[in-house]
Amino acid sequence: MRKTVIYSIQSPYREPLEITGFRFGKGEKALCVVGAMRGNEVQQMYVCARLVNRLKELERDGCIAAGKEIMIIPCVNYYSMNIGKRFWTMDNTDINRMFPGYDLGETTQRIADGLFKGIQGYAYGVQLASFYQQGDFLPHVKLMETGFTDHADMLDFGLPYAFVREPRPYDTTTLNYNWQVWGTKAFSLYTNATDDFDESSAKAAVDAILRFCVKKGLIRTKLPGGYVTEIIEEERLVQIHSHCAGICRSRVRTGDEVRSGDLLCEIIDPLEGDVISKIYSPINGIIFFRYNRPLEFEKSVLYKMIKI
Repeated sequence: MRKTVIYSIQSPYREPLEITGFRFGKGEKALCVVGAMRGNEVQQMYVCARLVNRLKELERDGCIAAGKEIMIIPCVNYYSMNIGKRFWTMDNTDINRMFPGYDLGETTQRIADGLFKGIQGYAYGVQLASFYQQGDFLPHVKLMETGFTDHADMLDFGLPYAFVREPRPYDTTTLNYNWQVWGTKAFSLYTNATDDFDESSAKAAVDAILRFCVKKGLIRTKLPGGYVTEIIEEERLVQIHSHCAGICRSRVRTGDEVRSGDLLCEIIDPLEGDVISKIYSPINGIIFFRYNRPLEFEKSVLYKMIKI
Protein backbone atom coordinates (compact mmCIF):
# COMPACT_ATOMS: atom_id res chain seq x y z
CA MET A 1 0.00 0.00 0.00
CA ARG A 2 1.19 3.49 -0.83
CA LYS A 3 -0.40 6.43 0.99
CA THR A 4 -0.27 9.63 -1.06
CA VAL A 5 -1.70 13.14 -0.89
CA ILE A 6 -3.87 13.67 -3.97
CA TYR A 7 -4.45 17.36 -3.34
CA SER A 8 -3.63 19.88 -0.61
CA ILE A 9 -4.97 23.38 0.00
CA GLN A 10 -3.90 25.84 2.68
CA SER A 11 -6.30 27.30 5.25
CA PRO A 12 -5.86 30.56 7.18
CA TYR A 13 -7.49 29.09 10.31
CA ARG A 14 -6.79 25.35 10.31
CA GLU A 15 -4.24 22.83 9.12
CA PRO A 16 -4.10 22.29 5.34
CA LEU A 17 -6.87 20.19 3.82
CA GLU A 18 -5.08 17.14 2.41
CA ILE A 19 -7.04 14.64 0.34
CA THR A 20 -5.37 11.27 0.93
CA GLY A 21 -5.42 8.30 -1.41
CA PHE A 22 -4.41 4.70 -0.72
CA ARG A 23 -2.89 2.92 -3.73
CA PHE A 24 -2.69 -0.84 -4.12
CA GLY A 25 -0.74 -2.58 -6.87
CA LYS A 26 1.24 -0.86 -9.59
CA GLY A 27 0.67 -0.28 -13.27
CA GLU A 28 -2.44 0.52 -15.28
CA LYS A 29 -4.97 2.74 -13.50
CA ALA A 30 -7.75 0.20 -13.12
CA LEU A 31 -10.18 1.37 -10.40
CA CYS A 32 -10.65 4.43 -8.21
CA VAL A 33 -13.15 4.54 -5.32
CA VAL A 34 -14.12 7.90 -3.80
CA GLY A 35 -15.88 8.08 -0.43
CA ALA A 36 -17.20 11.00 1.60
CA MET A 37 -17.37 14.33 -0.22
CA ARG A 38 -19.87 15.75 2.26
CA GLY A 39 -19.45 16.27 5.95
CA ASN A 40 -22.23 13.92 7.05
CA GLU A 41 -21.22 10.95 4.89
CA VAL A 42 -19.89 8.82 7.74
CA GLN A 43 -21.06 5.55 6.21
CA GLN A 44 -19.37 6.33 2.90
CA MET A 45 -16.05 6.99 4.67
CA TYR A 46 -16.49 3.86 6.78
CA VAL A 47 -17.07 1.66 3.73
CA CYS A 48 -13.84 2.98 2.18
CA ALA A 49 -11.94 2.42 5.44
CA ARG A 50 -13.08 -1.19 5.51
CA LEU A 51 -12.16 -1.54 1.86
CA VAL A 52 -8.65 -0.18 2.53
CA ASN A 53 -8.28 -2.72 5.33
CA ARG A 54 -9.35 -5.61 3.09
CA LEU A 55 -7.10 -4.55 0.23
CA LYS A 56 -4.11 -4.34 2.60
CA GLU A 57 -4.69 -8.00 3.47
CA LEU A 58 -5.12 -8.98 -0.17
CA GLU A 59 -1.97 -7.14 -1.21
CA ARG A 60 -0.01 -8.76 1.61
CA ASP A 61 -1.18 -12.17 0.35
CA GLY A 62 -0.22 -11.35 -3.26
CA CYS A 63 -3.82 -11.24 -4.50
CA ILE A 64 -3.63 -7.93 -6.42
CA ALA A 65 -3.30 -8.56 -10.15
CA ALA A 66 0.06 -7.68 -11.68
CA GLY A 67 0.14 -4.44 -13.67
CA LYS A 68 -3.07 -3.06 -12.09
CA GLU A 69 -3.57 -0.18 -9.65
CA ILE A 70 -6.53 0.37 -7.34
CA MET A 71 -6.90 3.64 -5.43
CA ILE A 72 -9.23 4.36 -2.51
CA ILE A 73 -9.98 7.91 -1.28
CA PRO A 74 -12.02 7.56 1.93
CA CYS A 75 -12.73 11.23 2.64
CA VAL A 76 -12.52 14.47 0.66
CA ASN A 77 -14.26 16.98 2.94
CA TYR A 78 -13.12 16.22 6.49
CA TYR A 79 -13.19 19.96 7.32
CA SER A 80 -17.00 19.80 7.29
CA MET A 81 -17.04 16.34 8.86
CA ASN A 82 -15.11 17.64 11.87
CA ILE A 83 -17.94 20.05 12.71
CA GLY A 84 -20.86 17.89 11.56
CA LYS A 85 -21.86 20.04 8.61
CA ARG A 86 -22.94 18.51 5.29
CA PHE A 87 -21.53 21.12 2.91
CA TRP A 88 -18.40 23.25 2.84
CA THR A 89 -17.86 25.02 6.13
CA MET A 90 -17.40 28.59 4.89
CA ASP A 91 -19.99 29.15 2.15
CA ASN A 92 -22.22 26.04 2.36
CA THR A 93 -21.39 24.95 -1.22
CA ASP A 94 -21.37 21.32 -2.34
CA ILE A 95 -18.08 19.96 -3.71
CA ASN A 96 -20.04 17.42 -5.75
CA ARG A 97 -21.65 20.27 -7.70
CA MET A 98 -18.31 21.81 -8.72
CA PHE A 99 -16.77 19.34 -11.18
CA PRO A 100 -14.63 19.33 -13.23
CA GLY A 101 -13.48 22.24 -11.06
CA TYR A 102 -11.49 25.40 -11.63
CA ASP A 103 -8.05 25.95 -10.12
CA LEU A 104 -8.53 29.75 -9.90
CA GLY A 105 -12.11 29.67 -8.66
CA GLU A 106 -13.83 29.47 -5.29
CA THR A 107 -12.49 27.07 -2.65
CA THR A 108 -14.79 24.16 -3.50
CA GLN A 109 -14.05 24.63 -7.22
CA ARG A 110 -10.34 24.37 -6.46
CA ILE A 111 -10.86 21.26 -4.35
CA ALA A 112 -12.92 19.65 -7.12
CA ASP A 113 -10.23 20.57 -9.66
CA GLY A 114 -7.42 19.13 -7.53
CA LEU A 115 -9.33 15.94 -6.82
CA PHE A 116 -10.44 15.46 -10.41
CA LYS A 117 -6.92 15.87 -11.78
CA GLY A 118 -5.71 13.25 -9.31
CA ILE A 119 -8.31 10.63 -10.27
CA GLN A 120 -8.42 10.99 -14.04
CA GLY A 121 -7.28 8.14 -16.24
CA TYR A 122 -8.79 5.23 -14.30
CA ALA A 123 -10.70 2.67 -16.32
CA TYR A 124 -13.45 2.37 -13.69
CA GLY A 125 -14.66 4.72 -10.97
CA VAL A 126 -17.00 4.09 -8.03
CA GLN A 127 -18.40 6.90 -5.90
CA LEU A 128 -19.89 6.02 -2.51
CA ALA A 129 -22.82 8.39 -2.78
CA SER A 130 -25.49 9.48 -0.29
CA PHE A 131 -29.21 9.89 -0.85
CA TYR A 132 -30.57 13.43 -0.78
CA GLN A 133 -33.70 12.35 1.11
CA GLN A 134 -33.76 11.26 4.76
CA GLY A 135 -34.68 7.60 4.95
CA ASP A 136 -33.76 3.95 4.53
CA PHE A 137 -33.36 2.38 1.11
CA LEU A 138 -32.07 -0.84 -0.40
CA PRO A 139 -28.35 -0.96 -1.27
CA HIS A 140 -27.97 -0.52 -5.01
CA VAL A 141 -25.71 0.69 -7.79
CA LYS A 142 -26.73 3.52 -10.10
CA LEU A 143 -25.59 4.50 -13.57
CA MET A 144 -26.11 7.91 -15.10
CA GLU A 145 -26.98 7.35 -18.75
CA THR A 146 -24.36 9.34 -20.65
CA GLY A 147 -23.63 6.77 -23.34
CA PHE A 148 -20.08 6.19 -22.12
CA THR A 149 -20.68 3.24 -19.76
CA ASP A 150 -22.02 -0.26 -20.41
CA HIS A 151 -25.09 -1.29 -18.42
CA ALA A 152 -23.78 -4.85 -18.18
CA ASP A 153 -20.89 -3.70 -15.97
CA MET A 154 -23.39 -3.06 -13.16
CA LEU A 155 -24.12 -6.79 -12.97
CA ASP A 156 -20.57 -7.41 -11.71
CA PHE A 157 -21.33 -5.78 -8.35
CA GLY A 158 -23.82 -8.53 -7.54
CA LEU A 159 -26.31 -6.24 -5.77
CA PRO A 160 -30.06 -6.94 -5.98
CA TYR A 161 -30.86 -3.79 -7.97
CA ALA A 162 -29.13 -1.50 -10.42
CA PHE A 163 -30.76 1.73 -11.56
CA VAL A 164 -30.28 3.66 -14.78
CA ARG A 165 -31.38 7.26 -15.03
CA GLU A 166 -31.12 10.09 -17.49
CA PRO A 167 -28.88 12.99 -16.35
CA ARG A 168 -30.56 16.21 -15.32
CA PRO A 169 -29.02 19.66 -15.96
CA TYR A 170 -27.53 19.88 -12.45
CA ASP A 171 -25.86 16.48 -12.90
CA THR A 172 -23.38 17.95 -15.39
CA THR A 173 -21.34 19.35 -12.48
CA THR A 174 -21.12 16.07 -10.50
CA LEU A 175 -18.13 13.75 -10.22
CA ASN A 176 -19.97 10.81 -11.78
CA TYR A 177 -20.97 12.71 -14.93
CA ASN A 178 -17.56 14.29 -15.50
CA TRP A 179 -15.74 11.05 -14.82
CA GLN A 180 -17.69 9.48 -17.67
CA VAL A 181 -17.18 12.42 -20.04
CA TRP A 182 -13.43 12.19 -19.44
CA GLY A 183 -13.24 8.46 -20.19
CA THR A 184 -13.82 6.66 -16.87
CA LYS A 185 -16.70 4.19 -16.60
CA ALA A 186 -18.31 5.54 -13.43
CA PHE A 187 -20.93 4.17 -11.04
CA SER A 188 -22.55 5.43 -7.85
CA LEU A 189 -22.97 2.90 -5.06
CA TYR A 190 -25.51 3.48 -2.29
CA THR A 191 -25.85 1.79 1.09
CA ASN A 192 -28.76 2.39 3.47
CA ALA A 193 -27.05 4.85 5.84
CA THR A 194 -25.29 8.23 5.67
CA ASP A 195 -24.67 10.09 8.94
CA ASP A 196 -24.36 6.85 10.92
CA PHE A 197 -22.68 3.60 9.96
CA ASP A 198 -24.52 0.36 9.34
CA GLU A 199 -22.34 -2.75 9.59
CA SER A 200 -24.39 -5.09 7.42
CA SER A 201 -24.86 -2.70 4.50
CA ALA A 202 -21.21 -1.55 4.80
CA LYS A 203 -20.12 -5.17 4.44
CA ALA A 204 -22.46 -5.58 1.46
CA ALA A 205 -20.88 -2.53 -0.20
CA VAL A 206 -17.32 -3.74 0.42
CA ASP A 207 -18.18 -7.19 -0.92
CA ALA A 208 -19.86 -5.62 -3.97
CA ILE A 209 -16.76 -3.56 -4.85
CA LEU A 210 -14.43 -6.53 -4.29
CA ARG A 211 -16.77 -8.71 -6.37
CA PHE A 212 -16.52 -6.13 -9.15
CA CYS A 213 -12.72 -6.24 -8.86
CA VAL A 214 -12.73 -10.03 -9.13
CA LYS A 215 -14.96 -9.93 -12.22
CA LYS A 216 -12.66 -7.37 -13.87
CA GLY A 217 -9.54 -9.39 -13.06
CA LEU A 218 -8.08 -6.87 -10.60
CA ILE A 219 -7.86 -9.11 -7.54
CA ARG A 220 -8.03 -12.81 -6.67
CA THR A 221 -10.15 -13.80 -3.69
CA LYS A 222 -13.24 -15.81 -2.76
CA LEU A 223 -16.45 -13.92 -2.02
CA PRO A 224 -20.15 -14.67 -1.60
CA GLY A 225 -21.75 -15.03 -5.01
CA GLY A 226 -24.06 -12.05 -4.66
CA TYR A 227 -27.42 -11.55 -6.36
CA VAL A 228 -28.66 -11.81 -9.90
CA THR A 229 -28.97 -8.07 -10.46
CA GLU A 230 -32.16 -6.61 -11.85
CA ILE A 231 -31.52 -3.47 -13.93
CA ILE A 232 -34.36 -0.98 -13.52
CA GLU A 233 -35.11 2.30 -15.21
CA GLU A 234 -35.58 4.92 -12.50
CA GLU A 235 -38.96 5.87 -13.98
CA ARG A 236 -40.24 2.50 -12.72
CA LEU A 237 -40.08 3.76 -9.12
CA VAL A 238 -43.49 4.84 -7.80
CA GLN A 239 -43.53 7.61 -5.18
CA ILE A 240 -46.09 7.63 -2.38
CA HIS A 241 -46.73 11.02 -0.75
CA SER A 242 -48.29 11.98 2.56
CA HIS A 243 -51.76 13.51 2.65
CA CYS A 244 -51.13 15.66 5.71
CA ALA A 245 -48.46 16.52 8.27
CA GLY A 246 -48.01 14.60 11.53
CA ILE A 247 -46.20 11.72 13.22
CA CYS A 248 -45.57 8.85 10.82
CA ARG A 249 -46.02 5.31 12.16
CA SER A 250 -44.73 3.00 9.44
CA ARG A 251 -46.03 -0.55 9.06
CA VAL A 252 -43.47 -1.74 6.49
CA ARG A 253 -39.70 -1.79 6.05
CA THR A 254 -37.41 -1.52 3.04
CA GLY A 255 -37.32 -4.77 1.11
CA ASP A 256 -40.87 -5.75 2.06
CA GLU A 257 -43.11 -6.95 -0.74
CA VAL A 258 -46.61 -5.48 -0.53
CA ARG A 259 -49.78 -5.80 -2.52
CA SER A 260 -52.16 -3.12 -3.71
CA GLY A 261 -54.33 -2.00 -0.79
CA ASP A 262 -51.90 -3.02 1.97
CA LEU A 263 -51.48 -0.51 4.80
CA LEU A 264 -48.11 1.26 4.60
CA CYS A 265 -48.34 3.73 7.47
CA GLU A 266 -50.56 5.80 9.71
CA ILE A 267 -50.27 9.57 10.26
CA ILE A 268 -50.98 10.59 13.86
CA ASP A 269 -52.02 14.03 15.04
CA PRO A 270 -48.97 15.25 17.02
CA LEU A 271 -51.13 17.08 19.61
CA GLU A 272 -54.22 14.91 20.08
CA GLY A 273 -52.90 11.45 19.17
CA ASP A 274 -55.69 10.54 16.73
CA VAL A 275 -54.96 8.71 13.49
CA ILE A 276 -55.72 11.39 10.90
CA SER A 277 -54.60 9.57 7.76
CA LYS A 278 -53.78 6.09 6.52
CA ILE A 279 -51.55 5.50 3.52
CA TYR A 280 -52.23 2.38 1.43
CA SER A 281 -50.13 0.88 -1.33
CA PRO A 282 -51.49 1.80 -4.78
CA ILE A 283 -49.62 -1.05 -6.50
CA ASN A 284 -48.04 -4.46 -6.06
CA GLY A 285 -44.39 -3.77 -5.40
CA ILE A 286 -41.29 -3.80 -3.21
CA ILE A 287 -40.46 -1.04 -0.72
CA PHE A 288 -37.26 0.51 -2.06
CA PHE A 289 -37.20 3.68 0.05
CA ARG A 290 -38.85 4.50 3.38
CA TYR A 291 -38.84 7.89 5.11
CA ASN A 292 -37.41 7.24 8.57
CA ARG A 293 -37.99 10.44 10.54
CA PRO A 294 -40.90 10.55 13.03
CA LEU A 295 -42.27 13.90 11.85
CA GLU A 296 -43.32 14.28 8.25
CA PHE A 297 -44.82 17.11 6.23
CA GLU A 298 -47.77 17.30 3.89
CA LYS A 299 -47.04 16.04 0.36
CA SER A 300 -43.56 14.79 1.33
CA VAL A 301 -42.33 11.48 -0.12
CA LEU A 302 -42.92 8.67 2.38
CA TYR A 303 -42.07 5.68 0.19
CA LYS A 304 -40.62 4.76 -3.17
CA MET A 305 -41.69 1.42 -4.54
CA ILE A 306 -40.42 -0.83 -7.31
CA LYS A 307 -43.47 -1.81 -9.31
CA ILE A 308 -43.85 -5.54 -9.83
